[in-house]
Amino acid sequence: MNKCLEEGWSDSILVYQIDTNLYDRQVTAIKHNNFGLTLKQNSDLANNMMKEPYVFDLIELTEDYKEKELENKMLERLKNILLELGNGFSFVGNQYKITIDNQDFYIDLLFYHIKLKCYIAVELKVVEFKPEFASKMGFYLTALDEEVKDENDNPSIGIILCQNKSNKIVDYTLKYINKPVGVSEYKIFEQLTKEIQKNSPSNEDINIHLDNIE
Repeated sequence: MNKCLEEGWSDSILVYQIDTNLYDRQVTAIKHNNFGLTLKQNSDLANNMMKEPYVFDLIELTEDYKEKELENKMLERLKNILLELGNGFSFVGNQYKITIDNQDFYIDLLFYHIKLKCYIAVELKVVEFKPEFASKMGFYLTALDEEVKDENDNPSIGIILCQNKSNKIVDYTLKYINKPVGVSEYKIFEQLTKEIQKNSPSNEDINIHLDNIE
């Protein structure tokens, strides 16, 4: 009830949040980040922004999708993605280019968080988390802070979304990263819930019905 008032959810959005188990993913889940060590303020707000895992309604993805296909599908369903990321996210751009010493670097997805008053860089990985992902994100965040943000913005935050991860490897990696970075898994939401699937006719039932019609 409180979240409906706070976020302005419609009935359908409330049902979606219940179906994707938002309470456990956002409130009770252990989140893996270093916000408490790297953010002088708003560390609690930044931590509450994170989910474990993120759930994206992108069922059109092919079975062996690549990072670019994942990014493109997220852009096609941007409204749903912003809903999953949470209140306060504003989309800035994808493959956001930053040029340093005549070399171009590209951030998968860049957002600005209105409540946190900072840029948020999101990197998409279709593999298991590796420590080098955090180092690359640290570079992006330094570049954003030096080249993009102004004096009124808070330090930029990074979110790395992976298919899976070892929590111990993530925690060891983030312990020595001096930029605020969070790591979460992501899942693709199955549009048909288990309850709907259970109540749906099987292929055998459908075939029997077709035979009767014939």
